[in-house]
Amino acid sequence: MKLDQRLRFETFVTGSSNRLAVAAAKAVADAPGVLYNPLFVYGASGLGKTHLMHAVGHSAKDKQPSLGVEYVALDDYMEEFHQALQGGRLDTFKKRYESAGVLLLDDVQFLTGRAEVQGELLRLFNVLQGRGTQIVMTSDRPPDEITDVTDRLLTRLTGGLIVDVGIPDYETRVAILQKLQGERLLRFHDGVLEELARVDFSNIRELQGGLNRLLAHQGMSDAAIGVGDVRRLVGGRATPFVAPAHYGEDAPLRRPGDYDTFMQEVSTAVVEQVEEWRVRLADAATRWRAEGISVAVLDRALQLRESPDVDGLLATFGAAVEYLRDLERQGSAADTGLSGNAVFRDPERVKEAHALVQQVVASIEPPPRPEPALVFEALHEGLANQLALRAARAVVDAPGTQFVPLVITGAPGSGRTHLLHAIGNAMILNGVQTVACVSAAVFTEQLITALREGAVEKWRARYRNAGALLLDDIEAVAGKERTQDELFHLFNALQSAGRQVVLTSSVPPNQLATLEDRLRTRFTQGLIVELGSPDEAQRATLISRFFASSGTPVTERVVAQIADRPARSIGEVLATVRRLQAAAALAGAPVSSAFVAAELDGVSSPRGGHLHQMGDPENFVHRWPDLGARLIEDGD
Repeated sequence: MKLDQRLRFETFVTGSSNRLAVAAAKAVADAPGVLYNPLFVYGASGLGKTHLMHAVGHSAKDKQPSLGVEYVALDDYMEEFHQALQGGRLDTFKKRYESAGVLLLDDVQFLTGRAEVQGELLRLFNVLQGRGTQIVMTSDRPPDEITDVTDRLLTRLTGGLIVDVGIPDYETRVAILQKLQGERLLRFHDGVLEELARVDFSNIRELQGGLNRLLAHQGMSDAAIGVGDVRRLVGGRATPFVAPAHYGEDAPLRRPGDYDTFMQEVSTAVVEQVEEWRVRLADAATRWRAEGISVAVLDRALQLRESPDVDGLLATFGAAVEYLRDLERQGSAADTGLSGNAVFRDPERVKEAHALVQQVVASIEPPPRPEPALVFEALHEGLANQLALRAARAVVDAPGTQFVPLVITGAPGSGRTHLLHAIGNAMILNGVQTVACVSAAVFTEQLITALREGAVEKWRARYRNAGALLLDDIEAVAGKERTQDELFHLFNALQSAGRQVVLTSSVPPNQLATLEDRLRTRFTQGLIVELGSPDEAQRATLISRFFASSGTPVTERVVAQIADRPARSIGEVLATVRRLQAAAALAGAPVSSAFVAAELDGVSSPRGGHLHQMGDPENFVHRWPDLGARLIEDGD
């Protein structure tokens, strides 16, 4: 995986709870493999471990631009290992990680019970540490609390420095909020951030989510938010703010004994007798060739009589190699058979490699799209959905920059699915390529089908290549371990690529008991907005639009009469209107004020009273062409 450009030391707030971890991280970034190897950082989800790891990678690469940095989450490493094993590409897999100058391994707590991967990691650690390659690991617990790990591997995990990322104190939380606010255009009154820092969130991601909620409210309000508004808008939490108990120049491949000594002597003689530019090109060619890269272009340059632009040539060559590696990752995600293809090892075949990947990606079945009919224009803004609509338009205008994810909550019939699809359709109009809009239940069904057919990689590519992910009813993934695991890695990939994620749920993510903590903390770091009960004006607009679209004439008095009745959701309003329309059609009566009173309030009607007095006393079923749905009513 690529390093996230936003996660650097410059954007990390240091406090008493993480000072030791930051100091150790900066030390290994300044001198990889020299001081603390491995560096093991542990702490609860959402406290900044992954941020620190990416910061080490960026800092090390800034100081040594040719250094090979490999960042990978343990789950992804295990998946790559099994694919390589099944596809007969284990040597290629091993060479990739063995050639790293810095290895960043995230979430190692998932080593539990993974005997095959533990054996491979032990072998890899021995190789890397033998060369002095820096290893940095993170976990949600210290090494000795990761169960079912072999003693030999545990010794490697604990052989360097172990530091924890602890609970940020009040001052650090204020500093974090000030840094986050500095990235936005809005400002708050004095004391607002300090008050927010006093709220008992469970981690930094939830703290960020609280700030996002204040920003959203202030953005839609004429009056600035004050200190007294903080608790009302973000709420307090009973849960205390506590934590539970992967480029410089790669080290050359060496062989022991006389051969190594002989090569050093040869190298010294060459330096003394050969022009310096030829030495540089020859060294680079040797290094790239050892990694399986074709160096024909460098060999041709060595045949020149005069020095070429060595710096430019090596920079172009290195960039081409990195681009080929990116192409290989993209292609392999769509078709595992592309992994190890020779086209990705030749910098002179970049165009061919690009065309190959484009062809494979184009062959992938696109993800589900939003329903075209569900658009913003069909929604009426009211007090119940004002904040949600403003936030929705904000993510449409600037996807992936403000609220990632945007979580829309509300009772069934509140219109959250309509709003989700409206966001997707607006994004498509704004030029976002491949908007994936799918219910969590269908998402899971697709995964099961992919597992059964052995097509998981193509299923993953379908969503990872999307410009935005809109996932409806996320409560459907609760308790489904494999779906949550896939969603976790998908979310991370999309967020790192700066793409928008929008989720809907009947309740906030932190109330989904069987949702994994690593997902819960990521879902609460964006903005959570709720769709409430529609107000009278919103109910009146919905009623008028329904009758107008169905061609049923009604007076403003009738609309007001129906709208006057409270409703918990938009769905409840529409259900009432459909029932009235169906009853009027059966009775051959207009939808008049008297008829509405008879049906809704039990008042006697000149046309025969209530619906159950006019028809068959048994259940009846009728299909009304203008309703577009099947209607079922029960008689007494």
